[in-house]
Amino acid sequence: MSAGMSHTPSEEQLRELRGKLIPVSELLALFGTRVRNDQSVLFITQTLKEAGLSTIPYFAHCGLRADVQVVPEESVAPPEPDGPEDEEAEQDALSRGTLPQHSFRIGDLPAARNGVDSVPSTAQVKTATHLMLVKNYSQVPVIDGMSTLRGVVTWSSVARMYEKNEDTALANAMVEDPPTADVHGDFFSLLPMISEYGYLLVRDMSGRITGIVTAADVTERFEATAWPFFVIGEIEFRLRKCLGAALEPDAIRAVQRKNKQTGQITDLMFNGYVKLLDGHQENPALCEKADQNWQSLGWSLADRVQFVRQLDRVREIRNMIAHFDPEPLSQKLCQELRQFLGLLRLYT
Repeated sequence: MSAGMSHTPSEEQLRELRGKLIPVSELLALFGTRVRNDQSVLFITQTLKEAGLSTIPYFAHCGLRADVQVVPEESVAPPEPDGPEDEEAEQDALSRGTLPQHSFRIGDLPAARNGVDSVPSTAQVKTATHLMLVKNYSQVPVIDGMSTLRGVVTWSSVARMYEKNEDTALANAMVEDPPTADVHGDFFSLLPMISEYGYLLVRDMSGRITGIVTAADVTERFEATAWPFFVIGEIEFRLRKCLGAALEPDAIRAVQRKNKQTGQITDLMFNGYVKLLDGHQENPALCEKADQNWQSLGWSLADRVQFVRQLDRVREIRNMIAHFDPEPLSQKLCQELRQFLGLLRLYT
């Protein structure tokens, strides 16, 4: 199993959980994961909630070996709500200083741990080039045993062999000192090496080659990482555009902290956007104002409850990606962002 979500429990499995006392690790395994990161915690919490369940104590705050009891959601006392100032302060802190929260390592790329096809030093050149042609590789490591790296055969090194009219021995067709790095090496400090050579061999602590990271892997990984940031940015731009045009400054001040009541939509964050429109929040005064705000938007064809629910999910996803989790967003979460952005484009 990977650290990412691999499956969702069936309705029957979720029903069987009710009243059960299980270790946190067992609960995670049921969802196909071994770790608790922002993505997995959000997904498990939401899935349990949709099934009317929760845990005592909250599974995200316990040790992996600790036991939690799965109980009906209504039996769990809700946490004390933070005041508007605390919520906004948390959002402000998130935007100021939490990106990233930890070092991004070369081993965080799947290609660094997915294994590598190789040939032994006794192989013929054509064995290596055939493998490269079949697998569409640009390079093939030459490895003896489990961890003795002899070199790397590349198309350039093969071409140089023929240019020099050397014997077609594998030793003449390979680069003898290829770029390597430890699996725990800092990713960003290794980028220049990947850029220069086009690839990087990755070793684990035992010295075994665990994978090969290419420039294409880097591009693919950061396309997946950067895309949500751009989508969240467009969502926020469109929200500010439509809300700023429809609402008066006093409506915006009502959801701002007392020491920051500027009345400017650009001074709000996603938590504030939700408060502007949520008709079921705990503060009755804000509920009444939210009703007026929704009327001011004039979106007669939109389902307000569904819209606010989707907006709050975008807020959760935004906070999750702001921590720069090594795992890219799941397809499900990416689809939620696409759907909400598509909806906003219709109205703006």
